[in-house]
Amino acid sequence: MAHPAPAQLQRPPEERAVVHPEVDRTFIGRLVREFYGRVRRNDRLGPIFAAHIGETWEPHLEKMTDFWCSVILKDGSYSGRPVPAHLKLNQVREEDFGIWLDTFRQTAGELCEPELAAVFIERAERIARSLQLAMFFRLPAAGAVSKEG
Repeated sequence: MAHPAPAQLQRPPEERAVVHPEVDRTFIGRLVREFYGRVRRNDRLGPIFAAHIGETWEPHLEKMTDFWCSVILKDGSYSGRPVPAHLKLNQVREEDFGIWLDTFRQTAGELCEPELAAVFIERAERIARSLQLAMFFRLPAAGAVSKEG
């Protein structure tokens, strides 16, 4: 009996720039501002952002617009490092990502036609997974002895 060929690792498909007549920096900036307006009004997320951003929202909104332009348009406008920035947020709990994503899904669903909303949401979900892993997933230290042994 022949054995199946070993599974080969496949790279995820390359994300391509979104080409859509309505999607440009102005549209993305409007989405970012609407989304973060909702985040600021959220009982759980609002205080977290207020503690770190305070009243200096415009620079943050511009940075987030750059970030999303890089994610959606692949224009290279963002050069920051999101993981280190988020690692400093000690009061963030893993379940906060669900609130963030639900708010993003709702905002994108209201501002975008369904196919476009799906692209924004899929990329937001990838970003959230990546940040969650960076913030909350920890391997045991090398050489650590298990108490179960």
